[in-house]
Amino acid sequence: MPDAPPPRVRERLRDLPSVDRLATSVARAELADRRTELLAGAADDADLVARARERLRPSLRRVLNATGVVVHTNLGRAPLPASARAAVAVAAEGYSNLELDLGTGERGSRHAHVETLLREVTGAQAALAVNNCAAAVLLAAAALAGPGREVVVSRGQLIEIGGGFRIPEVVAQAGARLVEVGTTNRTRLADYAAALGERTGAVLRAHPSNFRTLGFTEEVEIEALCGLGVPVIDDVGSGVLADDVELLAEEPAVRRSVRAGAALVCFSADKLLGGPQAGVMVGTHEAVEACRRHPLARAVRIDKLSLAALEATLALYRDPVLARAELPVLAMLDAAPEALAARARRLADGCAGEVVASTARVGGGALPLLELPGPAVAIEVALAAALRAGDPPLVGRIADGRLLLDVRTLTDEEADQAAAAVRVARAG
Repeated sequence: MPDAPPPRVRERLRDLPSVDRLATSVARAELADRRTELLAGAADDADLVARARERLRPSLRRVLNATGVVVHTNLGRAPLPASARAAVAVAAEGYSNLELDLGTGERGSRHAHVETLLREVTGAQAALAVNNCAAAVLLAAAALAGPGREVVVSRGQLIEIGGGFRIPEVVAQAGARLVEVGTTNRTRLADYAAALGERTGAVLRAHPSNFRTLGFTEEVEIEALCGLGVPVIDDVGSGVLADDVELLAEEPAVRRSVRAGAALVCFSADKLLGGPQAGVMVGTHEAVEACRRHPLARAVRIDKLSLAALEATLALYRDPVLARAELPVLAMLDAAPEALAARARRLADGCAGEVVASTARVGGGALPLLELPGPAVAIEVALAAALRAGDPPLVGRIADGRLLLDVRTLTDEEADQAAAAVRVARAG
């Protein structure tokens, strides 16, 4: 006979709504919507039972990513490592010492939970975490420049990334005046030097993210920029801390910019860093403190669950070998060909698909020219919609009239779930 659940679990079970009450609530909402549709002239035959069932499903759900895009923005970017998922669960249960110093009993700072780790793994003097990288760049420009000051940017870095995030508009929102230097394809150190003056607040170097300019080009390295004698804000984008992963050599490394002397280095935590959504700022004591004191800092502050996940993710970087093994993003990028081949065969055998050669991508605006060759499993494209509607949804990519399920972005367990999803979709 199974053991009786503990008192707390029994209490939560009693708090669950009755089937009748839950069904009545959903039925009323569905009938109200249908009345509105009929009064508006709807003439279709709606399946109200199916619609009610869908209404009971949570909107935000786990998805099986078989697209081959490792950092897929539409699918939530970086999947969290196990330690970060556990940390989120702990922080979500009851209260936490988010802004309480347990040693003194006085009010503490939420930023203290990750600042020491960030300083340790980046070599920076100080650090601050906000809710995303766009917020970090905005706060940096506002704190170091702001009204009446100027921000100097190369014309080749006046970029727009996803969601309409444009560097000129960020500088304007910070209250600063944008000073453009150089040309679209070539900017020299002398161009920056000529633009500096009494009103210069900072030089901003913006990572090109999801595009590259090739051919007759020239840009100034971070070390030379930092030698100009004015604060440099370096938006390095993807947050590369795994300097030993060869595939990431072309992405700007956080530690390099810190060593060069950038006042602030801004990067995302949910891309190649492999953590939760957050914008990280590391740099000098003076620059970070200016950001911490700025009124915008409260508007863009990070929440407790993201902080918990970020702390656990950063802790993995104390051991580079452990980071490569435990962080899903790094594990996917560094996956052995034989492991990918075995996973593809496992998936193909489980769903009667065909193993084909394919190319995965990093995604998330990182390394847009890098191709990651590997196997995928091809199935009939007509199943795409049914697989997206499954539980869990399975998302692949369409190429040459077939639906490809790329195994680089699936674990072995997820490959088995994907095979089962295909079988269900075919049967349905």
